[in-house]
Amino acid sequence: MEKIEHTMVTTNGINMHVASVGSGPVILFLHGFPELWYSWRHQLLSLSSLGYRCVAPDLRGFGDTDAPPSAASYTVFHIVGDLVGLLDALGVDSVFLVGHDWGAVIAWYFCHFRPDRVKALVNMSVAYRPRHRSMKPVEGFRALFGDDYYICRFQEPGEIEEDFAQMDTAKIMKIFLTSRNPRPPCIPKEIGFRGYPDPPPLPSWLSEEDINYFASKFNEKGFTGGLNYYRALDLSWELMAPWTGLQIKVPVKFIVGDLDITYHIPGAKEYIHNGGFKKDVPFLQEVVVMEGVAHFINQEKSEEISKHIYDFIKKF
Repeated sequence: MEKIEHTMVTTNGINMHVASVGSGPVILFLHGFPELWYSWRHQLLSLSSLGYRCVAPDLRGFGDTDAPPSAASYTVFHIVGDLVGLLDALGVDSVFLVGHDWGAVIAWYFCHFRPDRVKALVNMSVAYRPRHRSMKPVEGFRALFGDDYYICRFQEPGEIEEDFAQMDTAKIMKIFLTSRNPRPPCIPKEIGFRGYPDPPPLPSWLSEEDINYFASKFNEKGFTGGLNYYRALDLSWELMAPWTGLQIKVPVKFIVGDLDITYHIPGAKEYIHNGGFKKDVPFLQEVVVMEGVAHFINQEKSEEISKHIYDFIKKF
């Protein structure tokens, strides 16, 4: 880990913390919630040893990167803009893009807006979701899962933050990272997140040191920046109207665990496997479903994921 360099880059009006290692063609890694650049620690070391320059920022609102207070500053345009500015600052024309969770969502939008800067994409957990012409995303989740669904519960500014503040941050991280329940996560208001049962002992792929790194950064920064991604969902949807129906035209490999909550959203499996995904992403080349693997796939199966990334991008 001591090989990894840490720098601050000014981009799109914010200061962004970037972890990087190696030299060669650039792979840009985009993390999810509630995560950090650190989620890619294994891939950074593995792929840099194979001749790549691996770059993993803390995205806007996370870790050591600036976190503007307003949710309106977290649309997909802001986040992709940060990343285009990062590539410009690094003097890089195009990259291999790798995303997970919210990072995967951002990666899809990156390919919408700037396909010229993406050689190929390896995306995990969150399949592409074409824009619904009439229904806003939060409304759609509410219709599917009700008001207690976590994305709906994250909408009210300050509410979940208050809930989290009554808990030990390390415990919050353990609950998120060790969850293996593929059912939709619901957080009833009266019980709150603090009503969750204690997490199980840490699995072999996660150490107390890992948990403490995540917890220390969220203790410093708070969760609002990350939660603002969910709060900007509907605003992004409104602003994305001109791109409705546009296909994503970069080469793609998609990887998901069969215990991932995203894989169990009604209609997701059918979309991924029955032609819908391929229609929207015509250069989709591979879909990998990993058995017995939950949401935090890049950490749980770090060696396999590094190999999957390498096997795909070495072709380009």
